[in-house]
Amino acid sequence: MFILKRQDVEISSIQHPKREQQIPILNYQGQTFRLLSVFSAKQGEEAKAYWRDLTDNRGKACVLLEEPDRYSIWGKIRLEQLASEVSNDGKIVPYTQACLLLLQAVYIDIEDLLGNRQAGSFQKDFLEVMRQWHFPGGDSPAAVNNLLTIDPLNSPQIPPWEEHHLITLLQELHRLGKSYFGNTNFSQGISDTLEDMPDAERSQFIEWLNQSPLGKLWR
Repeated sequence: MFILKRQDVEISSIQHPKREQQIPILNYQGQTFRLLSVFSAKQGEEAKAYWRDLTDNRGKACVLLEEPDRYSIWGKIRLEQLASEVSNDGKIVPYTQACLLLLQAVYIDIEDLLGNRQAGSFQKDFLEVMRQWHFPGGDSPAAVNNLLTIDPLNSPQIPPWEEHHLITLLQELHRLGKSYFGNTNFSQGISDTLEDMPDAERSQFIEWLNQSPLGKLWR
């Protein structure tokens, strides 16, 4: 639909209908949009390519918001739809579990191959990602340590993230992994990393992954 600047829109937040968190909402010319994905300032071309794919190839009504420090994509929604559409809890939990498994696999590889000092450095870098992108439940060293050590498939305390959080996590995790290992081999063969997940949930996650730019990063 449109590429907008921050001064063109009004951004507010409303209470999530199912969770104790706020949902960012963008208002533009009487239309309402919810946040779908966030890209850093350096990822402008990726953001525009994803936005064009959503609008041109998938027929979604989306706007691309261009700000000094980031790009964000917002999908049109009616507020009365929000309770059912903002988060499909039946899918978001296994998606979050899969992302945590990938995060832990990268961390373990760094610890095994590069040593404890680099593993400690990764924890600090990942904490900075959590803080920069305002992840719920990820703003302290103890919280990050918990994310790196819990059993995602059996823990009752899965973080209350939305889809845009997961997309950002996998983008940033790929960036960090590449900087630590010097290559992208760590992001290949993710089916093996997710082998403990139920087959249906693993396949569903990989299908979701391949429908976004993340499919080019994680294979």
